[in-house]
Amino acid sequence: MTHADTALPVSLDRSAVTPLAVQLADALREAAASGHLRGGDRLPSTRALAGRLGVSRTVTSAAYEQLHAEGWIAGRNGSGTYVTTPPSLSASEVPAPAVPAFEAEAPPLLDLGPGTPWAAGLDRAAWRRAWRAAADPDPLVRAHRAGLPEYRAAVSEHLLRHRGLAAGSVLATGGTTAAVVELAAAVLERGDVVAVEEPGYQRAVQAFRRAGMRVVGVPVDEEGLRPEEIPPGARAVYCSPAHQYPMGSRLSAARRVALVERARASSMLVIEDDYDGELRFDVAPLPMLASLAPDVVAHLGTTSKILTPTLGAGWMVAPEAITSAVLAYRDSTGTRPSPAGQRVLYEFARNGDLGRHLRKLRREMAERRTLLAGALSGAGIPVRGDDAGAHLVVPFSSAAVEASVIASAERRGIRLDGLARHFAGTPSAHGVAIGYAGCSREALVAALPVLVSLLS
Repeated sequence: MTHADTALPVSLDRSAVTPLAVQLADALREAAASGHLRGGDRLPSTRALAGRLGVSRTVTSAAYEQLHAEGWIAGRNGSGTYVTTPPSLSASEVPAPAVPAFEAEAPPLLDLGPGTPWAAGLDRAAWRRAWRAAADPDPLVRAHRAGLPEYRAAVSEHLLRHRGLAAGSVLATGGTTAAVVELAAAVLERGDVVAVEEPGYQRAVQAFRRAGMRVVGVPVDEEGLRPEEIPPGARAVYCSPAHQYPMGSRLSAARRVALVERARASSMLVIEDDYDGELRFDVAPLPMLASLAPDVVAHLGTTSKILTPTLGAGWMVAPEAITSAVLAYRDSTGTRPSPAGQRVLYEFARNGDLGRHLRKLRREMAERRTLLAGALSGAGIPVRGDDAGAHLVVPFSSAAVEASVIASAERRGIRLDGLARHFAGTPSAHGVAIGYAGCSREALVAALPVLVSLLS
């Protein structure tokens, strides 16, 4: 194995009284003591370093000899000269490099927030195989504006087999939020009224607001978004009908029909975020909005929840006028979704590994949902939104109760997500959303008694 020489923070003052060799030795010693040079770093040869500094080899040789005598550096036969652990410190005493505060903060023992995928359930052999295969093609000279053709074909097959959507045209995106940003910039105009679920996905809310839209919240209840409360003149409505985020309700069949009829009558774009769309339990499937009204619906999906956010890959299925506007926006800004994640998803799907993972995901989430909902309901704790997705909601009577439970859970080493932060306006519902995908099943089981005691 070859080692690259380490860059050296050395500056020599030829006008100083101190000899150059002493200056060099002092500089290297200070670099090693301060941690800029670490044990095992390889130094340039005396000849190479002399050339870099514009001094004679006698200077660099003398400096190295002094540091070697002091124990700061050591030579390895046929390999070069390396920095050792500073002689005044044992290996265990060498100060660790400073860690930024945001990295040093200890995470909660168990994060039960919603929206985290079951990444631990990925077949690691299949995952590595997909990444290796994705690296085989030659590097792209230019990114595809609509996404890699093979990726778009794989997504189209996925939507047909697992979501029942016959997608005429698939556009690659960088994920759901990235797609919302593009729609806001390419399709909508500053000042347009956009209706959003209240409570709802705040990243989408902020994306619309930053693009200059006037965002209006529409209440959500046990049947999902209430279409009759969408304000007149709204140019678009953003919703998550499969499993509303965060309340967990599914948009009822009657409201789905009412929503698309309203959209057609008022030329309103429906943005369908298929959050948790692959997961449902003990309930019949409902038609996707994109299946009911492909002429007025922009359907958005992502790999972040079914696989991992690592890929940064998503998709959009929308009317031609919408996709054309998005492509024109990409051409004018030079933005493109990254093809790397697209290649991995294609390879993961090509050999059936995606389908196998989804089947395993559904089984695992169904079992976890039964464990969590059963433990809470059995203790008389009300539960909502547990017939789909990978999180459920426990309602509370007040904001004070919500804040108290979240603080108590934090002290017990558990992170719970309160509903208050999901409101764009004043919170009108209180409770916690409990996710069960991001942890191990063993950790979830161990946490059940604590959750019951906290929520009772």
